Amino acid sequence: MTDTSLVGRGVVATLSGLVLFAGLGSAADTATAVTFAKDIVPIFQEKCQDCHHKGSMAPMSLVTYEETRPWAKSIKQRVATRQMPPWHIDKTVGVTHFANDRSLNEDQIATIVRWVDAGAPLGNAKDMPAPRQWSSDNEWQAAKELGQPDFVIKSDPYTMAAHHQDVWWRPITNIPVTEPRWVRAVEIRPGTMAGRRITHHAVAYLAQDEPGADPAAQERRGMLMEWAVGKQYDMYRPNTGKLLLPGAQVSWDIHIHAVGETIRDHVELGVWLYPKGQEPKYRTTLTAFQGRSGRYLDIAPNEISKNEGFTVLSRPARLENFQPHMHLRGKAMSVEAILPDGTRQMVSYVPNFNFNWMTNYIYADDAAPVFPKGTKIHVTAWHDNTSANPNNPDPDQWVGYGDRTVDEMCHAWMNVTYISEEDYQDWAAKHKKSAPQTSEPPQGLK
Repeated sequence: MTDTSLVGRGVVATLSGLVLFAGLGSAADTATAVTFAKDIVPIFQEKCQDCHHKGSMAPMSLVTYEETRPWAKSIKQRVATRQMPPWHIDKTVGVTHFANDRSLNEDQIATIVRWVDAGAPLGNAKDMPAPRQWSSDNEWQAAKELGQPDFVIKSDPYTMAAHHQDVWWRPITNIPVTEPRWVRAVEIRPGTMAGRRITHHAVAYLAQDEPGADPAAQERRGMLMEWAVGKQYDMYRPNTGKLLLPGAQVSWDIHIHAVGETIRDHVELGVWLYPKGQEPKYRTTLTAFQGRSGRYLDIAPNEISKNEGFTVLSRPARLENFQPHMHLRGKAMSVEAILPDGTRQMVSYVPNFNFNWMTNYIYADDAAPVFPKGTKIHVTAWHDNTSANPNNPDPDQWVGYGDRTVDEMCHAWMNVTYISEEDYQDWAAKHKKSAPQTSEPPQGLK
């Protein structure tokens, strides 16, 4: 069947899953030649080279012309289908502005396609911008904006055998604070680049006693951060953060899997603090909004399944980000808010979930949605347990909930900042005509 819905974006048609490209431009369509030196390198430096340079996680470097030219056709295919850079959220529904958007815009995609269609010319080497420089170390991503972390918390190391069942490593590490301190950003990473190969995900739970905590305290505690491949750092908005108390510990939950080589590594958490004496007004909480109540999943063989979960906000709250989490059969996930008056508002939708990229979509300051007490956060998750899913290890296998990669999950990681009723009313008065209402999932998914 032919789908012409993407005509105008340079995709003429899809026929039996094969994407045919045309119309995004060629050398004959423009009077100005597109060259690697003048046009492509600036795009790659901004959007691609953080991963695509020697010694980083990507399988090829896209720094020099000699390194890039053999991959030209593949690059065109990946960027035209929006598989790369890994930014899989639908920016036409719900929140559309993000603080960490690494996707290519329409002009950048068209430029890359025109360059490839013109034969991928080098152009004048004098047009080349100065090359970027990278440290040989495993750098903190947040350091570009915040400098080096105030301190780093490291888990005990674990040696994973070349061939072994999955392991869940759960050591405990003390947090080095002697007085209450507020956190403004956190970042988790494996200790070495080799460790990225065996670390499936890592969760840093915050374990601390809070004398006199009210019943709602559980909503404000629990997790510092969750990391998976492709995850960036969490930076909290001005006047929000997480509180560390003396005696606090990190309780790690690290999922490790074998890769055919013995590797010993640890996981570490970088912590950026507010200045001493500066106390933000609100605490933010990392919350896993479930796509299936009770975590009971029943995914039949050779079918696409749909699961839904609902969580009621006990107080007014702002949603700060969205990170869908599923495993190999994950297909798509949406987050919708059902307001107390029954109206529905789409928050975010990822139509092409990719297990290899646990991307964290951080909402821009002016785009983060705010909802009243009693709002239901409605998560819908689709799993593709058919042979059409190239990541599916066995479409004939029934799949249920579990921690293993071959099991499944479906939850939306979101940092939630609970605010006062007074602040909510103030926000609502300023945003009477906010996001459009919708009651249907995007693109007809049911």
